[in-house]
Amino acid sequence: MPLTPDHADTVAVIAGGTQGLGLAIAERLIAEGCPRLVIAGRRVAEGEAAAEKLRGETGADIRFLATDMGRVEDAILLIDRTANRFGRVTALVNAAATTERGSILDTTPEDFEKHFAINTRGPFFALQRFAQLAVEKGHAASAVNILSMVTHCGQSYLAPYSASKAALANITKNAAQALRSHRIRVNGINCGWMDTPGEDLVQRKFHGAQDGWLEQAEARQPMGMLVKPGHVARLAAYMLSPASGVMTGALVDFDQNVAGAYPE
Repeated sequence: MPLTPDHADTVAVIAGGTQGLGLAIAERLIAEGCPRLVIAGRRVAEGEAAAEKLRGETGADIRFLATDMGRVEDAILLIDRTANRFGRVTALVNAAATTERGSILDTTPEDFEKHFAINTRGPFFALQRFAQLAVEKGHAASAVNILSMVTHCGQSYLAPYSASKAALANITKNAAQALRSHRIRVNGINCGWMDTPGEDLVQRKFHGAQDGWLEQAEARQPMGMLVKPGHVARLAAYMLSPASGVMTGALVDFDQNVAGAYPE
């Protein structure tokens, strides 16, 4: 078994793979030899452009599938269409999410349902179908759920987001336990505050951020930066690869702030 990541035999699906962390994971997998990969998302123009760019740069067979992870049928079809094209699916990344704001005082039932549909239910059924096909075909497989440090609590204005990600964290461990005898590994990454195009939009939409907000925010961080997608992508690629051995059911905090710590 190789001690360094090797994805020459990987057939991957990345839900939420058209930008930010999902796209960074796609780029990392391809850099480590992944020849067949599907990125999925709701924005067709951006998704097609990203897939075309990756194909042109690498020569790998990269496809985009328009997918709304808030719809269970889309989540299942994403896995089935990838398997139909490539014969099997050996790696899954659930990176799609909505992070719209809401507290315990003002979250509407509609907002709550939207968070759980996209952040929890869709990933659950994508993982289910992924595992079903791997069991049917009798091959090993590995999945990574992109979680968040909010699984430990979360800011007051992230109540439904925190709840949906905490549920996905439990799904990660429960699935890891259920699937280990089939050689299907399931792990998760609790990401901290991350520098992505999506976060830039969120800061401007919900917090009135202006140009220069990122530099100001990073200056306040202990390590002088927000979490970078490329750093997390390396961990995700490792978790998905044979190099991570028997690792399953792990939830890794990827942040510079330590959960449970208090000011000294």
